[in-house]
Amino acid sequence: MQEEEKNEVEFIPSEFTAKLSLSYAPGIKAGFASPAEAYEVDVLDFNKDMIRHPDTTFYGRVRGDSMMDAGICDGDILVIDRSLIPRNGDVVVAYYDNKYTVKFFDNTHLDEGFIDLVPANKDFKSIRITAEDQLTIWGVVQYTIKNWHVPR
Repeated sequence: MQEEEKNEVEFIPSEFTAKLSLSYAPGIKAGFASPAEAYEVDVLDFNKDMIRHPDTTFYGRVRGDSMMDAGICDGDILVIDRSLIPRNGDVVVAYYDNKYTVKFFDNTHLDEGFIDLVPANKDFKSIRITAEDQLTIWGVVQYTIKNWHVPR
């Protein structure tokens, strides 16, 4: 059953001139850690390390669950670069039918005259875009930021 489509991205202002330096431990393993390993602390600056094009990069908050099977869930924050040209399989923010939506970009049917915006949730249908449709690929999603410690 297809859920009602709505704006799936709420845009968030960003400030790239401020330095955001945080300590991080590189090489964290998801398996069994060796007690003999020394973890060196380095510095991560989200603005420098995650943002390649500050003038064309925006944040957006996901609203809805059409991409939940790809791990993109309601409330997640997207880092969206508007300067990138979407490639097949990219996650994009698209403006279609007077709404913003986040979907996989599928251009494998260009020779047949259409592209698809593909959800990652079986309850949603792909959106087929033809030359007659008004579509803007607003940007390409570079990162997804999640809050794993959700208040109870």
